[in-house]
Amino acid sequence: MRACRLIIKNFRGVKATTLLLPKHGVLIGDNNTGKTTILEALDLVLGPDRLNRQPPIDEHDFFRGDYTVKPVAAPADGAAEPAADDNGEPAANDTKVAADAPRIEIEVTVADLTDEQKGKFGDYTEFWDAATDQFYNEPNPAGVDGAAITEALRVTFHGWYEEEEDDFEGRTFFTRSLTEGDTPELFSKRHKQVCGFLYLRSLRTGTRALSLERGSLLDIILRLKEVRPQMWEDTLGTLSGISVASDPKLGISPILDSISVALKKYVPKEWGVKPHLKVSNLTREHLRKVITAFIATGDGDHAAPFYRQGTGTINMLVLAMLSQIAEDKQNVIFAMEEPETAIPPYAQKRIVHEVRKLASQTLFTSHSPYVLEEFALEETVVLGRDTEGMLARKIIALPDNVKLKRYRQEFRTRFCEGLLARRILIAEGATEASAFPVVCRRLSEIKPEVYSSLEALGICTVDAGSESNIPGMAQFYSALGKRTFAICDKQEDGNKALIEAHVELSLMHEEKGFEAMVLKGTTEAALKRFVNLITWPPHLKAKYPDPGAQATVALSEYFAGAKGNWAIADFLAQCSESEIPEWLRNACVQLKDACTPAPAAINAAVEPVAAGADPGAGVNEID
Repeated sequence: MRACRLIIKNFRGVKATTLLLPKHGVLIGDNNTGKTTILEALDLVLGPDRLNRQPPIDEHDFFRGDYTVKPVAAPADGAAEPAADDNGEPAANDTKVAADAPRIEIEVTVADLTDEQKGKFGDYTEFWDAATDQFYNEPNPAGVDGAAITEALRVTFHGWYEEEEDDFEGRTFFTRSLTEGDTPELFSKRHKQVCGFLYLRSLRTGTRALSLERGSLLDIILRLKEVRPQMWEDTLGTLSGISVASDPKLGISPILDSISVALKKYVPKEWGVKPHLKVSNLTREHLRKVITAFIATGDGDHAAPFYRQGTGTINMLVLAMLSQIAEDKQNVIFAMEEPETAIPPYAQKRIVHEVRKLASQTLFTSHSPYVLEEFALEETVVLGRDTEGMLARKIIALPDNVKLKRYRQEFRTRFCEGLLARRILIAEGATEASAFPVVCRRLSEIKPEVYSSLEALGICTVDAGSESNIPGMAQFYSALGKRTFAICDKQEDGNKALIEAHVELSLMHEEKGFEAMVLKGTTEAALKRFVNLITWPPHLKAKYPDPGAQATVALSEYFAGAKGNWAIADFLAQCSESEIPEWLRNACVQLKDACTPAPAAINAAVEPVAAGADPGAGVNEID
């Protein structure tokens, strides 16, 4: 079983999207792209416990918070009240909303159904062609026997604002019943339990894993094993019989006795007033929230609540519990946020491998290179969202000069950080990659109103390794919808044209070598100051006994010998604004302008506002 296609409309930051999902995959993209939104959408449709929340959605779940509707016509006189289904949920005909009402719509296609699921959902199953990633609708019935054809089920969640009730509603339906049947049929909690979807949120899963709260990992394991602990009455009875702080030495009971004596002056004595302290009037739900497992810490016998353990320990505990769930329910979809939280690299890899073995489908979100490199290109779902809320998957296609072997070997150093960023500066080599971010940071400290650091601009710097690699790297990232820039030495016309074809801004100086550009553009005072700050290698110290007297020549050799080892970056980090070459200052300003257009540029791009018109109308969000 696997969720192979997801369609979202008007949910959170996503206005619309249709995504094809791999059997095992990792969702990546810069922050607020929509990774968590995808997992939350799957949970609304398939999660058995999500709709237990009341209300199941709220204002912020609607795209741009737009949920208002026109009044819905009242039922005709004598119309029957909607009935409840066999799970106690309102019947499907209790879903009439104005035709033009904003509505959250999420459709999930589940393919590779098990025999149990085929028997349960037989009336609503269709045929999915995995070779074309679409439903098989050919008039030839024999075609469904093809190797790539599998039985599938479509399920749809609808969420809306009910104006008469002044509250939000949400229901999940068999999709075919919405268009083919007389009455939409609910996809109930029992149906969802047959699907086996489990969503592990990074911030909440561990804090309640070993509690008895509904939907906790321990609660899921108990339900899968059909264990129903009959302990509530005994526990509540025991607690109700405990009188707290009854020992007179504590000083509380005498105070209560005095209150009782005073109270009897005003009430009949047969009332039997005698206040005493007990554990609060607990119910089963209270107990579910307060009962939790204790785990011994360190080498001693002292035990503490499991959620007070280290974050890494909790996460490994979650993994152990996941294995228990998967053993009892072999056909399960795991959606998991950021498995790398507080986990060392080797354990991150183990989590990915173990969960993949345990589940029929796994979907992760992650910012860790150690997690990302465990997934093949076709399993890496790169997400991009435009200013209108349209979310799309970008396919990773390697250019001719970026071979798969090189991509894998250099993934952590050259590709991972760029995949996780929105803007990428492709540097010709290690010198540019180390020095230019330092220059931008230094200038932003000196004059923040003019310059900005690359980090503040959301720019990731990637070392291309050589000038010949720049075009391929630029093509790779620009094809994924990234904003790409380049910084390099003077290029021949052919390579210059290739670079400029794939980047938004090319920062190309006129010198053959970054060090030469810096030495030519800085001041003598800056060079002499740096001469006295560094420890000279023995061979250069012998060659230049007084390097300050020949600062330019001596530092030229020093920088050449320390190429790629931050030597030029260290020099620029101690320069004042006037000592930093003009070309570098201009390059910093150009990048800042490209990422954060000045107000005048924004105003010039907007049509004049007519008198009385909304001044915000028609203004698009600027990236």
